[in-house]
Amino acid sequence: MELEFVGGAREIGRSALVVDDTLLLDFGMDSGNPPAFPVGDVDPEAVVVSHGHLDHVGSIPALLAGDARPPVHWTPPTYDLTMLLARDTLKLHGGTYDCPFTEAELARLTQVSETHGYRETFEAAGYEVTFYDAGHVPGSAHVLIDDGETRLLYTGDFHTEDQQLLSGTTARPDADIVVCESTYSDTSRRPRSEIEAEFVESVQTTLWEGGTVVVPAFAIGRTQEIMCICEQHDLECYVDGLGTRVAERFLQSENRDFLRDPELVRRAKGNARFVDGRDGQRKSGALAGHARRGPSRGQRKRIAEQNTVIITTSGMLHGGPAMTYIPAIRSHPVNKIAMTGYQVEGTPGRDLLDTGSAELDGRMMPVSAQVEQYDFSAHADREGLRSFLESYRDSTVLVNHGDRCVAFADELRADGFDASAPALGEPWSTDA
Repeated sequence: MELEFVGGAREIGRSALVVDDTLLLDFGMDSGNPPAFPVGDVDPEAVVVSHGHLDHVGSIPALLAGDARPPVHWTPPTYDLTMLLARDTLKLHGGTYDCPFTEAELARLTQVSETHGYRETFEAAGYEVTFYDAGHVPGSAHVLIDDGETRLLYTGDFHTEDQQLLSGTTARPDADIVVCESTYSDTSRRPRSEIEAEFVESVQTTLWEGGTVVVPAFAIGRTQEIMCICEQHDLECYVDGLGTRVAERFLQSENRDFLRDPELVRRAKGNARFVDGRDGQRKSGALAGHARRGPSRGQRKRIAEQNTVIITTSGMLHGGPAMTYIPAIRSHPVNKIAMTGYQVEGTPGRDLLDTGSAELDGRMMPVSAQVEQYDFSAHADREGLRSFLESYRDSTVLVNHGDRCVAFADELRADGFDASAPALGEPWSTDA
C-alpha cells in the first residue's frame, strides 16, 4: 500500500491523503489568509470523507471540475455539513481565490454523493471501507480501508471523552497502519465535567451581576454543545450565525441517530432564541420553511444590551455576528467574553486573550469586559491520544494533523512504537 500526504502533513488544515493513487481520504482547505489547498494533481477513482469541517472538506467540490465524477462516500451528517459549508463559502467568496470551486461543481456533488452509516462496509475504488464513530462532531468517522492484504485506519479527528453532543470513541478496529491525528498531543485537559461546571458558574455570576455574556463559538459542534449546556442549566440564550442552521440540520431525521441524545439537542434548540431578520430574535423553529433576512446591526446591538447569553460565530473573531456583539459589550467590565475554542496565533481571538485588545470589524479596539477561555475542544488530548494508540502498539503509526507531528512521533518511537511523521508530498509505502 502506498500513501501520499497532499495536505495535513506536519500541519493543521487542508487534510488530504491519497492511497495507491486511486483513493482519496478528505480534501480540505486551510482557511487562513491567504487560504491554502492540497498540493499536487489529484485525480482519484473515489473519495472517502471523515467529517464535515472545512479543513477536511473545504476543497471537495473542486474535484468535480471538468469530466471528473468520482463517487464521494461519507455519513449523512458529513454530507449535509459539507453542502452547508460549501454554499456558505460560495456566498462569501465565490469567484475569488478563497473559493476553489463553482456553483456548477457544487451541484455535481449531490449527484456523486453516497452516504453510509457506522460499521456498514462498502466498496470504494476496489477497497473495502468501513466507518466507525470517531466522537468528534456528529457524523465524524474513523475510516478503515482493507485491500485484502493491508488494513489502514485513518483516524480523522477524534475524541475519547464524552461531550454533550456525542459519546467518546470506543472503536478500535484491527489495523496494520494507523494514520493518527495529533492536534493536542502536548495538552493535558481537565475532565469535561469540571470545565463545564466552571463555565456555567462564571456565566451565572455575570448574569446575576447584570452583565451580558458573549460566547464566540465554532458553527459546527461547538455552538450546539454550548446550547446543550445552557439548556441543562436553565440559561436562556441567543444563538446567531451559521450555527443556527447547523443545529437545525442535526435534528433532521437522517442525522438524529448520529447524536448522543437527540432529545437533549431538541430541548436545547427549543431553549435558544435564534436571531433572524424580523425582530432580531425568534424561538427556534418559528420560521421553519420561511425565507429569512439577515439580522441588522441595530437588532444585534439591542440584544447585546440585554442581560443574557449570546452564542455566536466566529469562534476566533475573524468576522461574523461577533463583530457587532463584542464591540457593543466591550466597554463595561461587568460583561464577559467566554472563548470556547483554541485561538490560533495571529487571530483576533488570540490577540484579545494575550493583550486585551483586538482588531474587530476593521478597527483596533481595547476591551474592558472580562475575557476568559474554556477548553471545550472536540479533539482528544495527550492522554486520549495515547490511550487510543495503546491498541496499536504492533501497528505502524503515521502522525499527521498537528503542529508538532515530528515531536509526537519521536515520543511514540521512544516508547516502542513504529512511528513517523511523513512530510507534505512525501510518498510512504509498506514496501519501504
